[in-house]
Amino acid sequence: MLQSFFEQLPTFFKNHSILSIAWVGLLITIIVLTFQSFFSKVKDITRTQAIQALNQDDAIVVDLRANNDFRTGHIANSINLLPAEIKKGSIGKLDKHREKLVILVCATGMTARASANELIKQHGFSRVATLKEGLAGWNGENLPLVKGK
Repeated sequence: MLQSFFEQLPTFFKNHSILSIAWVGLLITIIVLTFQSFFSKVKDITRTQAIQALNQDDAIVVDLRANNDFRTGHIANSINLLPAEIKKGSIGKLDKHREKLVILVCATGMTARASANELIKQHGFSRVATLKEGLAGWNGENLPLVKGK
């Protein structure tokens, strides 16, 4: 059966070249992202790990969402800092927390890694993590949010 599959692959690639290129591209992307994640200094942490870090390690939460989204609900005591501010070096609110664990939170957990890498490479932070599934996951488990500034 497996031999038959491999014998039909060239025909499939020939008849479905665009689909085949898309699949190969996705496979390469997944492999690259997996290796980047594995060797990255930025770690993804779960909500349970984040709560432990906040309670025991005096961690700092940085919410990367827009100001209006931040006001509608955010993790208590979090700092609202936009990715563009981190990129241009406007991290004044965060600068005094260099030695603490900094947990970056975005809406879904998909965009925080770029800002986390920026904090490490450009601003010299050594302990940076991202919250898996971002605020959507936090909210999905009905964990507390604070409204307003």
